Amino acid sequence: MLINGNAFLKTADKYHYAQGAFNVNTEEQVDAAIQIHEALRAPLFLQGAQLGNAFIGGKADFKNGNLDDIKKGADLLADYVAKKAEVASIPIALHLDHGLTFDVAKACIDSGYTSVMIDGSAHEYEDNVELTKKVVDYAHKYGVTVEGELGTIAGVEDHVFAKNSSYTSPLQALDFINKTGVDSLAISYGTKHGANKGSDIKLRMQIVTAIKEILLSEGIDVNLVSHGSSTIPQYIVEEINNLGGNVNGTGGIPIEQLKVAIGCGINKINIDSDIRLATTRNFRELGKKNPEVVTDPSTAGIYKLLAENEADIDPRTFLAPVMNLVTENKADTPALKEINRAVNLGTQEIMGQLIVNFGMLGMAPKVMEFK
Repeated sequence: MLINGNAFLKTADKYHYAQGAFNVNTEEQVDAAIQIHEALRAPLFLQGAQLGNAFIGGKADFKNGNLDDIKKGADLLADYVAKKAEVASIPIALHLDHGLTFDVAKACIDSGYTSVMIDGSAHEYEDNVELTKKVVDYAHKYGVTVEGELGTIAGVEDHVFAKNSSYTSPLQALDFINKTGVDSLAISYGTKHGANKGSDIKLRMQIVTAIKEILLSEGIDVNLVSHGSSTIPQYIVEEINNLGGNVNGTGGIPIEQLKVAIGCGINKINIDSDIRLATTRNFRELGKKNPEVVTDPSTAGIYKLLAENEADIDPRTFLAPVMNLVTENKADTPALKEINRAVNLGTQEIMGQLIVNFGMLGMAPKVMEFK
């Protein structure tokens, strides 16, 4: 069943776990996500990012995707997820991650997304309030939940870039929520976007605690979200490098710190880079174990790009030559079926680990209590 985002975060808050929110960029990743969440009876919160939607829509050069590209991808992803959700045994939400404009958020709402994020954190405070409220007013008419962002999270993810963090002010968070009417709020408390977070991450748990306590004291039922939270498993980085990659300077958020953050009041944790790493590792491993995929006409383009981009961990870079696989899940050769299997297994590997670590095991039926 496809439902809006509130039920997921309210359940996580009540039962003291965090809802993992996982970015997907192909139909095969959607299938993999449903498979592992059904196996573990966990609620599924899928995310399509602004530029990720352009990629799903068939724009190989997704970083230059325009609104039409984003709309096309949003339609494709929403239609695919809706069909899968009809027969799935778990509740599913489909969420826009890091929408930067009202038009992008509107496109996803109109496509059938059940939740959207509007990220106005790069704007002046009052402009962020104005933009976020505009999205809230539109989304709520259609029963769609809205996530805002306050404070600046450092790092790079697609079109989202900030050199330094500016931590979220608890008192300003209260003002922002009151003025915008958001359902959830992404806060800056020390996390960092991308795979190069460094090795000395120290999350400021007091920020999470202070915001949560203020909301509780004011009787405001708004949930807190952690962006830039990928754990960057070092065993996968090592494997990539042993398979011909050249990935350096990586670092993630230690799972132990994320567990503490959950206890302080974080209800949703976004994950993207971990899935990229596992999928890229699988591509390289497949080429090593099955050299025929490297030369097969249907997949040779993938391996040419892997050889040319040793430091890149983004599977979208490598899948550009096979966009039919992305947009239609058209695996019409044995080699393409192997590529899809690599995507599927990498997606399940990461999601399975984090379902357990975030405390999501067996929680799918609980979400339906809040539907």
